[in-house]
Amino acid sequence: MIGFIQQLQRRTPLGWLQLSRERSRLLVALSGIAFADVLMFMQMGFQAALYDSNTRLSRSLNTDIVLLSPQARNMQNLSTFSRRRLYQAMDIPGVKSAEVLQSNTINWKNPQTRKETSIQIVGFNPDQPAFNLPEVNQQLDKIKLPDSVLFDRASRGDYKEAIAQVEQGKTVTTEVERRTIAISGLFKLGASFGADGVLMTSDQNFLLLFPRREAASINLGLIYIEPGYEPEQVATALKSHLPDDVRVLTHEELIEFEESYWKTGSPIGFIFSLGAAMAFVVGVVIVYQVLSTDVNSHMKEYATFKAMGYHNSYLLGVVFEEAIILAFLGFIPGTILPLGLYKLAASATALPIAMTLSRAVLVLVLTIIMCALSGAIATRKLQSADPADMF
Repeated sequence: MIGFIQQLQRRTPLGWLQLSRERSRLLVALSGIAFADVLMFMQMGFQAALYDSNTRLSRSLNTDIVLLSPQARNMQNLSTFSRRRLYQAMDIPGVKSAEVLQSNTINWKNPQTRKETSIQIVGFNPDQPAFNLPEVNQQLDKIKLPDSVLFDRASRGDYKEAIAQVEQGKTVTTEVERRTIAISGLFKLGASFGADGVLMTSDQNFLLLFPRREAASINLGLIYIEPGYEPEQVATALKSHLPDDVRVLTHEELIEFEESYWKTGSPIGFIFSLGAAMAFVVGVVIVYQVLSTDVNSHMKEYATFKAMGYHNSYLLGVVFEEAIILAFLGFIPGTILPLGLYKLAASATALPIAMTLSRAVLVLVLTIIMCALSGAIATRKLQSADPADMF
């Protein structure tokens, strides 16, 4: 072991010497790797924001089991089913209560700019907290008033003045579906790819905004179970008891259902995955061009090493040494730049875009693989080089 360490210490860092000698080529390679890393970071960041922002509402639900229509696609596109299914669910042992949650995406006028924008409105029974959001649960009495709603302060758009007025206790009104409503309180949830924000109100106020909606048709059923029962056990019983016109999911399954839609049912998730893959390919091509040019420009030197008795493994090690050096040096600026871009994107879109340690580690691993793959391709000509053909 000591002899091996001493041999490593005596080894000339040929890969680094070749890279550092051609400064312009090194800078081009590092710029290319950093560019590929930035693309991967941004695509992965937007993809994570897609999943996170669109599952916030379902994650914040205060329920054990949910009932929804089999035609429902996600929380912004919920079909309706009969309220009768909630009464039937009460027959199952372990079911404590069943409540209604109504949801729809509507256009409303920004109370500050008067411009129309898309926002999701949710209606539920104020006597039974439907969400694990303290700000909402502390203001349930406010949404019992006619045409009164709670507004998401983290919504996408210009709402600073309107939010300040509500915080000062002033009345802020606007229009939804040709009806005047009052913003009586604030909470924080956040925008998503599906809607600019969320309004919360009572189930009765929800029906006032949608007069054509029948009270017997609901979007989501919230099932609460008795202590001592497992949600999976009660959900299995509900599936056997209820007709096929309603779907039964535990709270965890609802979150998976929502995320699965954005991963596979929506083209957006695929686009971000494809973008990250294309960034990886771009990085492979750039690093290959650099390493291939380096190998070609030093082909005679490599042939000399072969004539001196050095094996292909040594020469391949030199190229892979260059690839690993490029990976780590290019990763540094490729990580620093997305920090600022994430902050800029989060400010502009109101989406949860931020750097995470797991993502940084993943991109580092991909960068190493990217450079190693490029090195492996670039060394094919080196392995077949014959010293006799070089001179």
